[in-house]
Amino acid sequence: LIISICSSMGFAACVTMTKCDLHLVSLLTKPLNKLGILLLPCCMIVTGIASVAIGSLAGLCAAIGPTLVGLMIRAAMAAAVIISSTLPNYWSPGSTDNIYVAKLANIPVMDMVTYVAPTTLILSALSIVFVMIVCLLFKDYRKEGFGSTGVHPGEDIQKKLPDLPEKPNLLMAFAPLLPVVLLFVISLCFPGVKMSVATAMLMGLIYVMIVTRLNPQQLCSKFFDGMGSGYGSILGLIIAAGVFAAGLKSCGLISLFIDYLKNSSDVAKLGASFGPYLLGIITGSGNAAAFAFNESVTPHALEFGMKIEDLGFIACVSATLGRVSSPLAAGVILIAGIAGASPLDVVKRSIPVMLCTIGALYFLV
Repeated sequence: LIISICSSMGFAACVTMTKCDLHLVSLLTKPLNKLGILLLPCCMIVTGIASVAIGSLAGLCAAIGPTLVGLMIRAAMAAAVIISSTLPNYWSPGSTDNIYVAKLANIPVMDMVTYVAPTTLILSALSIVFVMIVCLLFKDYRKEGFGSTGVHPGEDIQKKLPDLPEKPNLLMAFAPLLPVVLLFVISLCFPGVKMSVATAMLMGLIYVMIVTRLNPQQLCSKFFDGMGSGYGSILGLIIAAGVFAAGLKSCGLISLFIDYLKNSSDVAKLGASFGPYLLGIITGSGNAAAFAFNESVTPHALEFGMKIEDLGFIACVSATLGRVSSPLAAGVILIAGIAGASPLDVVKRSIPVMLCTIGALYFLV
């Protein structure tokens, strides 16, 4: 876990420092202002593609928010569109959720990615449909249907955010996607060749050095800074979840819960669907909720008649959906500020979408 997660976080730090992520966002968003009624679903697709390369919700909102919110008009629905479009992140082998569940299931992370890829595609498509329905229900398709609440005007936040380059560099725009593309191509076309996540991230770092021509010492230093940040934040949560789970086990609560879940896989799926979702809303963190559930319950999935991959994936997606339903999440607060809306107005629109998506998840897995 340390090697995979820390290398991913190190590469992400280098991509952010060199602004390669902004070149990717600029390239993806250029065609959007001519789409008319198709703008909303296309903005969700663009955000989904960007989420494969930018795993942090707050980082994604900071990079892509000002452009897309401006295109969709400054309103709560525009913010909800962006935070409701992050499920394609589960196509990324650098996703901490994929890495963690793959470790629990004792399978390569690329096997985990390919296993959940079809379900992720269906859920992503359904979320677009659900968002469009919510948009119609709230009448946000009309310019006069919803205006700024004045609670978070957003001007101060926008001034602090970096501007997108007018002419994106194609080589730099490809940099955030390179490790993902490498892992997919080698996994699908050359199954005999084994490439680890860390190897792909290091190759991505070398590519960034070449196309940006920045000082290698600065990039390497930033890479290790990102690794340290990943160890302190992501692995810190995993360790905390392990301590929490150990405490629950020692007082007998986990054994009681597992004995109850053994009676029905449907009950286990319900617990995985709504337990992490509620934790995500309460804490504003998807990782904290997912790690806590997966550390305690997911290793016993076979006893419930389920696969570890399935139960772990349900818990991770549920926690992710809970995070974007929480007005406490940093990414939600940031995108609400950019849109000039209250976080509560944003989650009023995201929660129905997330609940419908969880319902679909329950029947798909």
